[in-house]
Amino acid sequence: MQYHLDGYRYGDPTIEPAAPGRDEGQGPLPEEVDVLIVGTGPAGTVLAAQLAEFPEITTRVVERRQGPLPVGQADGVSCRTVEMFDAFGLATTLLDEAYWVNETTFWSPSSQDRAGITRTGQIQDVADGLSEYPHVIVNQARMQEMLLAKASKSASRLEVDYGFKALGVDIPEDPEARVTVTLEVTDQDGKGTGTTRTVRARYVVGCDGARSVIRTSIGRSLHGDAQNHAWGVMDILPVTDFPDVRKKAVMQSASGSLLQIPREGGNLVRYYVDLGDLPEGDRSVRERTTFEDILAAAQRALHPYTLDAKDVAWWSVYEVGQRVTDGFDDVPAESVGALDPRVFIAGDACHTHSAKAGQGMNVSMQDTYNLGWKLAAVLQGRSPKSLLATYSGERQKIARELIDFDKRWSKMIGSKVSDPNDPESGGVAANDVEAHFVAGGKFTAGLSTVYERSLLTGGTEHQGLAPGFEVGTRFHSAPVIRVADAKPEQLGHVHEADGRWRLYAFGDAPAVGSEDSALGALLEFLDTSEQSPVRRFTPSGAPDDAVFDVRAILQQEHHSVDLNALPPFLLPAKGRFGLRDYEKVFSSERTNGHLLGTVPGIQVTQDIYDLRGIDRERGALVVVRPDQYVAQVLPLGAHTELADFFAAFMIDQGVEKG
Repeated sequence: MQYHLDGYRYGDPTIEPAAPGRDEGQGPLPEEVDVLIVGTGPAGTVLAAQLAEFPEITTRVVERRQGPLPVGQADGVSCRTVEMFDAFGLATTLLDEAYWVNETTFWSPSSQDRAGITRTGQIQDVADGLSEYPHVIVNQARMQEMLLAKASKSASRLEVDYGFKALGVDIPEDPEARVTVTLEVTDQDGKGTGTTRTVRARYVVGCDGARSVIRTSIGRSLHGDAQNHAWGVMDILPVTDFPDVRKKAVMQSASGSLLQIPREGGNLVRYYVDLGDLPEGDRSVRERTTFEDILAAAQRALHPYTLDAKDVAWWSVYEVGQRVTDGFDDVPAESVGALDPRVFIAGDACHTHSAKAGQGMNVSMQDTYNLGWKLAAVLQGRSPKSLLATYSGERQKIARELIDFDKRWSKMIGSKVSDPNDPESGGVAANDVEAHFVAGGKFTAGLSTVYERSLLTGGTEHQGLAPGFEVGTRFHSAPVIRVADAKPEQLGHVHEADGRWRLYAFGDAPAVGSEDSALGALLEFLDTSEQSPVRRFTPSGAPDDAVFDVRAILQQEHHSVDLNALPPFLLPAKGRFGLRDYEKVFSSERTNGHLLGTVPGIQVTQDIYDLRGIDRERGALVVVRPDQYVAQVLPLGAHTELADFFAAFMIDQGVEKG
């Protein structure tokens, strides 16, 4: 964290100095904004935290409730989401508070007594080497609180405008005109009072849930099927003799299925309870089911163990269904490419499914993490409006993959276990559920997303230079040593949620200062060439790393690197005093385990070149999108290819913006 570039600062460094005009906060909701976010669920709060980093963009967030969400429905936080929270500077807080899902156990009917359950398996929840972060459990409400606190501490001083619900969106035919959103003032219960007002916005993002008004206003609808199966869910403080009460447990009993998720805080536990099939068209299960019904079903499934609920934090009933919309923006299929989107939907407004895979909140957050940096790039004049069409194109495919996975997992976990003494009774074998869980481990860790080749994602022609940084997937962090101060780092942790592209330049065999160093030639190109994306697409007067954050990883040990002999481009002068930035250069050296040993499954004899298969002779350039996904793997000498890639979706800052 750098916070003295413009002079010594006293106090909490996470509170940024207020932008001009924001010393007293953001003020009342204005009539015109750049971006209006509707809803403060997972998708809305991630987008708010990201856009708050750009005080020159007027962003506002409206929420029908009168205050923050007190109790969250979702709680599963995938490894990928923790990685994203690191980019917001929130991973440490998240991990300190969270329950860590270290092991998952599996229980099935006992061969001695089919009415009772017995443990049939136990596995490590996240396979070694998938991520430097674990799978954790934290209340959705708390995660949203963290993100909104981040936004309020930004230079924008972005806060939520509570007490407004959206009634509809009017999109004018003029593509340059603003979208008009009609809002209604709500009462303490979140219900409309009849008092309305309008806000005109360049862009509107509907993060307003499964019954999204924004989705309806743009003519989109959810498509899919209900599974005619009901589940209860309860967060309780239990007293039980079940031996795995503080482990994630998948239980399939003769009386129904039960999924146990320990929660943060040491005692709270969530149970997903199978309530059985529903008659087709039956929608009254919510009204006729009580908490006592859910608890009794859980007690039956847990037999011969006992379960008593001493306190109830939250409970609900839901029907299993999987649905996805036909598009995530307002542009009809026949007009894609001819019109630029102005209204977007994200999260539950786009996709709904069961909660048992623990993916809803995670995928929703990734939706707006994908969208936020694109909105910023367009509104700052760095990319054309056509860039925004890539949001629906990329995220709708991911939503369909989520729905397909959820259908398979819901069917598996909701199936009865076969009786070996009655093979004609059907069902799944006890080890089938465990095998299915293991097979889906990468998906549930949030690491199965692969963006296809497109405007923003290149091909795999040069993938062999760094096979561990697969094009289209999230950048897989690994340990390095920062040269200037010998600090052990995870390389991926230098990535902030600030809209910048990352260029990780892994040095070739010659030292960077030698005449035959391909890394040295790349840095010279980036620094001085008229075709350099740094020179072409960085606004005049902005720091060299305002758009492209270039980091060099050297094969030399950090002790052997002379800072003064490094190319000046790697030690940029920044801030009003022209202070040097000493955090751009890393060594890949092995570290005797004081850092590598913290990463499960990694031997201390490996460095980042070994871990990710980087070509030691030729090196590699890994281009990473602002949302942490690998866009390109290129040779260090592919200067023209690098320039052409960015020229396809960035506006030259030396010419008039169109």
